[in-house]
Amino acid sequence: MSRYQYSGDALIEVLHTAQELFGFLSPPLLKTIAHKLRLPPSRVLGVASFYHFFSLKPKGEHTFTVCLGTACYVAGALGLIETLEHRCCKSGHTTADGKVSVETARCIGSCGLAPAVIYDGGVLARVTPQMLDRQLESIGVQ
Repeated sequence: MSRYQYSGDALIEVLHTAQELFGFLSPPLLKTIAHKLRLPPSRVLGVASFYHFFSLKPKGEHTFTVCLGTACYVAGALGLIETLEHRCCKSGHTTADGKVSVETARCIGSCGLAPAVIYDGGVLARVTPQMLDRQLESIGVQ
């Protein structure tokens, strides 16, 4: 925060840095950021919950983010979500052992690769349920 002179205008940059450092944005962390930047806690929470990139809960060791943009949806994104939910957990959740998180995104901007999934930060193209099964097996999810 000192890098930005504790300016409220740097809220998004501060939230990005905080999430990189701590893995997710916990309520006490958001409260501290609000206090240090002299912003209402409701504004900090509002920004953190509005943008898809920010996580208010701890994520699993591995994260699958299924794109639900029009091209991905038409190409079978719902089947991918069903596969992940059947094998792991519901969208927006993390397995009890903390191994896998499943998320959705409105659009990841990779329409030519539909259906696309972001797996641990990398984009998987033209994903099939079978590809997800193999990926889950490779990380030890039965």
